[in-house]
Amino acid sequence: MKRTIFIIGILLVASTLWISCDKDFLNTKPLDKISSEATWADGPLSEAFIFNVYSFLGYGGFEEQALASYTDEAMFTHAGRNINTFTEGSETPSNLAWVSNTYEWGRMYLAIRQANVALERLPTSTFQDDILRERLTGEAHFLRAYYYHQLTRYYGGVPLIDKPFGLDDDFSAARNTYEECVNFIIADLDKAIQLLDGKEETPGRASKFSAMALKSRMLMYAASDLHHGPTATSGSSVLSSFSNLELVAYTSGDQTARWQSAKTAAKAVLDAISGYKLNLGGPVSPEEGKDNYISLSMGGGSSVGDPNAAVELLFQRTSSPLYTVESNWPLGGLHYGINNGPNGYHNWAGNTPIQQLVDDYEMMDGTKFDWNDPAHSSAPYENRDPRFYATILFDGADWKPRPSDVAAVDPANQVQTGYYEDGAGGVINGIDTRESPIENWNGSRTHYYTRKFIDPNPALPDNQSNAQVVPWPFLRYTEVVLNYVEACIETGDETEARTWLNRIRFRAGMPETVASGDELRDLYRNERRIELVYEEHRYHDARRWMIAASTVGRGIKAMDVQATLKPGATPHVPYRFDKAVYDYTYTVVDNTENETRAWNDKMYFRPISRDEVQRNDKLIQNPGYD
Repeated sequence: MKRTIFIIGILLVASTLWISCDKDFLNTKPLDKISSEATWADGPLSEAFIFNVYSFLGYGGFEEQALASYTDEAMFTHAGRNINTFTEGSETPSNLAWVSNTYEWGRMYLAIRQANVALERLPTSTFQDDILRERLTGEAHFLRAYYYHQLTRYYGGVPLIDKPFGLDDDFSAARNTYEECVNFIIADLDKAIQLLDGKEETPGRASKFSAMALKSRMLMYAASDLHHGPTATSGSSVLSSFSNLELVAYTSGDQTARWQSAKTAAKAVLDAISGYKLNLGGPVSPEEGKDNYISLSMGGGSSVGDPNAAVELLFQRTSSPLYTVESNWPLGGLHYGINNGPNGYHNWAGNTPIQQLVDDYEMMDGTKFDWNDPAHSSAPYENRDPRFYATILFDGADWKPRPSDVAAVDPANQVQTGYYEDGAGGVINGIDTRESPIENWNGSRTHYYTRKFIDPNPALPDNQSNAQVVPWPFLRYTEVVLNYVEACIETGDETEARTWLNRIRFRAGMPETVASGDELRDLYRNERRIELVYEEHRYHDARRWMIAASTVGRGIKAMDVQATLKPGATPHVPYRFDKAVYDYTYTVVDNTENETRAWNDKMYFRPISRDEVQRNDKLIQNPGYD
């Protein structure tokens, strides 16, 4: 409720300005602006300024293109969006691939400037609420750290600007080293932790715990192989030939010590608060595991500010209109379903899962899925990790009621991404294929659809075409648990790593692991892949682990589903999935319709645009882009 008050306050201030100006029209002020001095003399107006700094978070990962489509999670269905410019390795400073607004260089520096203004003016602000002043200052430190962390994730070291430039200032600035950027971000977060300690916790706003979680992430990135000079250069000829390695990696220091710092930071979060259903002594049932994961992706569990003990969302993009960038879809996550759902529901199939992701979901007994196993290949969607069913829509999957104009064609409400014998020598094209009789331009090219982040409530019309409110998880507790597991593995504390890894698996309905050594590391990486899928982690993880050649580099696999009638069987009219009537075959195929993926080591970092380099001749370009 408090977060809605400031809009009313702004309206009241505007009304007051209008009345006072009407009384003395010779002493007028611009009616469409509030002066800087007035802002920092008024608590609600200062708070409104900070909300504007939040607005640069945009839609988080709910943009039409998803970072998942730069990884082995997804393929972007629609051509001409500059996705292939990255995935084919053809990106250059003058031909940039698609960049989300949540990472874009100029936008992030505009956000940082706003945070710098707040940090310069808040100490001398004259409103009387000291607690609010501390909170806003803490939030500004957090937001500046967050935006710098976004830049360093993409580019490595960037220019560190800690004050708002004036018109007479020199806007050119050299890049700081990667180590200097990490230290700057951690210092901001430590300040945020101090200032936000004990302050009211509100979903969608920075808190002590969100600052602690981001510190955990940043220190884990800093400890990773891509940013450890000796490992990075030995694993990449592009990096080994870069004469300014300090811009993207540590060139000295102890990597194990950095892992220990990451471990300590993550454990501080785990000691401070408890996670959603992470205290189980064994795996839940498959159905409960699926429900748990759906609940998490819908923003369930408890979030910061909830009086209940368990916490999952530590920092989220809420459905509040107070500090979000709005369009004709005014609520958080509203358009995610229509962007990504099946075309047989009049949705657009944007970022569709690829076969490599599907194959990486374990069997229910914890073994790997194997196409060479006849039991697996004949029924690839049976007996899988429960999170699979909460994340991916596949041929025959039960889904929501069809729109009214499609209901007669599919009264069973099952996803149809295959091709089925009609009993008269012909083939029925599934209504969620690109040959659909409903819409044939926007079907999945991989024959899968995303379910995660789409509200399964059957009452929502047309499968999210115009009603959905789901928060975007910028930071969540389970990510911190996984950060801790990784740091434990890298510091040799395998018992502790297994303990926390199994807590996540138990919540999902998966069995305990007793793996060790390289097997444990590989299992952890796959667990992180599955648990955090579509949350913008895989792109960064594959790069910092330096395994991207085997993720993006392995191309796109898709699925071809064919159903033939069993001898003497009568086809269903209308068609529905039925293994008693049809024999189904599943064939993995390559898909190069929109992109032929390849990995080039220059892709470990994104290029700084030609325009930025021309504006600032002190900038050194990233390796491989000269």
